[in-house]
Amino acid sequence: MLVAHLPRDSATLRELHGEAADWSVTDYLLAAAVDHLAESNWMFATVNRDEDTDPLEFPKPVPRPGGAQPAVPDESGPENPSPAALARFFG
Repeated sequence: MLVAHLPRDSATLRELHGEAADWSVTDYLLAAAVDHLAESNWMFATVNRDEDTDPLEFPKPVPRPGGAQPAVPDESGPENPSPAALARFFG
């Protein structure tokens, strides 16, 4: 029971959880906010870029401890819906 109440910077928690012991919920939320801001800036720049320029590289997510990374979208992108599917959706 004592292990559950050890401070985050204790040697026992560092041994059990490695680098992840240094990260709190706030740290994970801040990393997610930075990732979302970078993605929204990328979207804005992609939409407003000149058509003749090369596409912008998708931003890399903030590294998380333990190799846990947020999902990166597939390069191919989603398929566009057919006109019939759009008519059914808005119909």
